[in-house]
Amino acid sequence: MQINRYTDYAYRVLMYLAVNKDERVTRKQIAKYYSISPEHLRKIIHKLSQLGYIKTYLGRGGGIVINKPLNSINIGTIFIEFEGISPLINCVETLCPLRAACNLSDLFSDAQNIFVEELKKKTMDELINNPYMKKSLLSGNPVRL
Repeated sequence: MQINRYTDYAYRVLMYLAVNKDERVTRKQIAKYYSISPEHLRKIIHKLSQLGYIKTYLGRGGGIVINKPLNSINIGTIFIEFEGISPLINCVETLCPLRAACNLSDLFSDAQNIFVEELKKKTMDELINNPYMKKSLLSGNPVRL
């Protein structure tokens, strides 16, 4: 199982904003830190704003800030909002001849549910509560371990 880049970058944006929560940051700052296109971040920032995770300010002195308490931003909820939940194996679409007797789809469905439930156990506050993470994101320079 692999998350898409859109979701990955959403987590990265939120982590950057969470650590820098006392200041407005720009899309360009985030893009430079992660070495990704500012234009690619536009859609992600827009969706995070629509979902209420961040607040954006236009014009001079504008920027982006985190908009929720860090302990209320659930990692699993973000996953579902950005990835959705679709079957890992879709026996109906493939018209598999084993469909009636096979439980492979159920096994993958159970595993997917366990994965999401594990993500739901963590908040953004817990995710960034690491001195190396904070040092790296605050300095603007990734810390290499």
